[in-house]
Amino acid sequence: MYKVYILKSKKDNKRYVGYSNDIERRLKEHNKGEVRSTFKRRPFKLIYFENYSNELEAKRRERFLKSGQGRKLLDTILSAKGGR
Repeated sequence: MYKVYILKSKKDNKRYVGYSNDIERRLKEHNKGEVRSTFKRRPFKLIYFENYSNELEAKRRERFLKSGQGRKLLDTILSAKGGR
């Protein structure tokens, strides 16, 4: 099972979209500074995730959520959940 996850930086309040088959391990890697693209924005909190049965579906969803349309959809989803 793969998860597409949304992290929110406690430092600058910006979001990060990623995917992993082990979301707890991945969050720890982000918070330890082991991920080059996010180490300056630590710490992070997990604010949303979606489950996918395979890696290809998760990659496609991640790519979409990083697009303009995907960011707008994410704004809508997160504001409905109070996670924005």
